[in-house]
Amino acid sequence: MQPALNACVFIVDDDASVRDAMAWLLRSRRLMSEAFASADDFERMLQERFPGPKTPVPTQAGCILLDVRMPGQSGLSLFETLIGNGLAHTWPVIFLTGHADLPTAVDCVKRGAFDFCEKPFSDNALVDRVEHALGLSSERLAAHLQSAGLVSRLHDLTDRERDVMQLVVEGLANKLIADQLDISVRTVEVHRSRVFEKMDVKSAVELANLLREI
Repeated sequence: MQPALNACVFIVDDDASVRDAMAWLLRSRRLMSEAFASADDFERMLQERFPGPKTPVPTQAGCILLDVRMPGQSGLSLFETLIGNGLAHTWPVIFLTGHADLPTAVDCVKRGAFDFCEKPFSDNALVDRVEHALGLSSERLAAHLQSAGLVSRLHDLTDRERDVMQLVVEGLANKLIADQLDISVRTVEVHRSRVFEKMDVKSAVELANLLREI
C-alpha cells in the first residue's frame, strides 16, 4: 500500500530530540513531515488549516505520530478530539509510548488508533507502519472524494429523475414505473436515460451498486 506523493507525517512530541530524530528518519525514506512540540500546537495548526465549525476534510494523505504523555494537553486528550472530528479516521494515529503506557496504547488501538510503537522503537519497523498508515489514509481520502462526487451527481437530478431512479433500482420495468408515477412510458425512458447519463452508469445493476457505495 503506497502513500500518495504529497502525504505528510505529523509528529506530535514534546521531546525535541525525538522530533528531530524522527523527522530525519522520515526524510531518509523520502517522507515529508511536520513537527509539533505539544498537542495544543497541533490543534492550533488544525484550526488554521480547517477554519470553521465543519468537520475537517483534508486534501492530502497523512498520519499522526502522537506521544501519549506530554505536558499540558496529553496525547490521549488530543486523540479524543481527533476521534470526535473524524481526523483519526482520515489521518491514522500511531501512538509513541513508554512501557508503562502499553495498556493505555492497546486500549486506544481498540478505540480506533492505527497502532502504537513502544520506545525505544525499531526505525525500520516504525517507518514501515507509517507507510502503511499513509497508504490507508490515501485510500480513505480517495473513497471520500468518490462518495462526495456521487452525492454531487445525485444533487443534479431533478425530483422526477430521483423518483424514476428509485423505482429503476427496485427493479421495476418501464411500464410499471409509468403506471406508478402516472406518466407515459416514453417519459420514463427519457428520465431513465438522463439518470444513467448524469450518474455515469450503463445499467440498473451498475446504478444500484453505485448507490450502495454512498
